[in-house]
Amino acid sequence: MFALIAQSAEWIAEHPQESAWLAQAARIAPWVGGALALALVARAIAQQHRYRAVGVLCPADLEAVHEAIRSAERRTLGEIVPVVVERSDEHPHAGLAAALAFTFAGSALLAAHLPWDAPQWVLLAQTALALVGWALCRALPGFARLFVSEARATHVAAEQALQEFATLELHRTAERSGVLIFVSLFERRVVVLGDSGIDERVGAEHWKAVDAAVVAGVRRGSLKDGLIEGIALAGDVLAEHFPHRDGERNELPDRVIVRAR
Repeated sequence: MFALIAQSAEWIAEHPQESAWLAQAARIAPWVGGALALALVARAIAQQHRYRAVGVLCPADLEAVHEAIRSAERRTLGEIVPVVVERSDEHPHAGLAAALAFTFAGSALLAAHLPWDAPQWVLLAQTALALVGWALCRALPGFARLFVSEARATHVAAEQALQEFATLELHRTAERSGVLIFVSLFERRVVVLGDSGIDERVGAEHWKAVDAAVVAGVRRGSLKDGLIEGIALAGDVLAEHFPHRDGERNELPDRVIVRAR
């Protein structure tokens, strides 16, 4: 790196006119980079409530969702269980990725201002940049989400949904007609899983409408509305293939499960 800096200095000395705009760019670059970083941090702060499972649904919202479940299940033998979690995985690599990004981007933007002839201070500055990136990831979920790929978000959400399905014993209903509506806030994913009894009759394609309804509600800023619409659509599918029969008991509690993990 130091050899590269030395070569750059020699080039600047030999090309004074061309180096003028580079010097101007070097003066502006830290301000541009800082403004971009602040904008991303401000955005993450403004969106922070979207990533908090406890509080994303107020008591009135929870009661409205509970009523939607009860209404849907009055028409069917099936069981609908919505689950909302903050995140499906801790994503420890996101902090590392942010630390590396801040180190390299910060070093490039501050290249004209760093004391390259004193390596210990350069190392200290780079360490500080890395710590800033890591700390922002720890403090702001919306910022950490920038360093998680969409493919990984999809993978971990699908994996967590399967675990939730098994943990809640949705596969143990008498008619094998349990349906899980899983929402992972950090990954921004909705996963709808039906047990074998219902999937044999309708297939996974029928759950896409449920998925889309929940996602649409979230995009409008109302997870409650999205869940209510999704539950109603799931209830329609279940009522068609597993209509309610008198005397049948409710096998699972009619409630939405919300937790931090």
